[in-house]
Amino acid sequence: MTARRALVTGAGGFVGRWLCRELLADGWDVTGTTLAGAGDEALPEVTWRVEDLSDGKSAQHAVEASNPDAVFHLAGMAFVLEAGLFPERGLAVNVGSALRLLTAVKLQRERNGTNPSVVMIGSAEQYGRYAADSMPLSEDTTCRPRNTYAATKVSQEVFALEAFRSTDLRVICTRSFNHSGVGQSAKFLLPALVERVRTIQISGAGTLSVGNTDTVRDFSHVKDVVRAYIALAERGVAGEVYNVCSGNGVRVGDLVSEVCSAARVSPVIVADPELQRPADIPILVGSNDKLRAHTGWTPLLSRADIITDLLNATPH
Repeated sequence: MTARRALVTGAGGFVGRWLCRELLADGWDVTGTTLAGAGDEALPEVTWRVEDLSDGKSAQHAVEASNPDAVFHLAGMAFVLEAGLFPERGLAVNVGSALRLLTAVKLQRERNGTNPSVVMIGSAEQYGRYAADSMPLSEDTTCRPRNTYAATKVSQEVFALEAFRSTDLRVICTRSFNHSGVGQSAKFLLPALVERVRTIQISGAGTLSVGNTDTVRDFSHVKDVVRAYIALAERGVAGEVYNVCSGNGVRVGDLVSEVCSAARVSPVIVADPELQRPADIPILVGSNDKLRAHTGWTPLLSRADIITDLLNATPH
């Protein structure tokens, strides 16, 4: 039996590495694109390609070389604040690269008849601000982006769904809620918390600086998230949008307590204005009912598993 072929853009990133490992474990042949270097030395089974998707020819080369049965588009600017600081770059990277990839897939189909599933990764930030009594948010909820990053992801989704409607490309879009795990940058909330708690463990310091403790977020383990992406490529409905989430919200103040409890430290919690984002969406919790119904996916890991994995990981 011929192995299925996957193309993963942004494969050298946090989620990309997790997705490549899961695909390989499932028996896929995997080609991964990265902007720098030859990829992850821990993943020698991946066929690595250094490709810059801001160049249309680069996107075509990646698609031609991999001839994929499924494309997972992870390449892009993933940090909300970075997109806000560099909006033109955010637009070029998050929207432009998606358009070039979709064009490359369409050209490949015209050449040899292949019609891969294309899973376009979006963000729950697309929804914007809703009241607590609107939670959990379903895919029918109107997107009201409140920052540059969210606006680029909404645009990416609009163009991707238009490609489905106009050319029948098998495009599937996600609105992915918060996810974390080993390997995520400390620019993000949970790894940053764990890093600061580790400092307390070592130094015995008695205070922990945090940002907005009343914000509520929906966290999934990255392994469950990449399992969802593969399930969508295999069983998702083309032209549809899916929330990828746990369905469970947690107040950041309670999350801080969970991390401290797991690490067995009891610091004084201090609010630090430097860590607060004034445009924060107060509450963001999703419904995963559609994802479950269409694919049979279900989360296997908990928020406690994320925290344990991060605390047990070797610091970089």
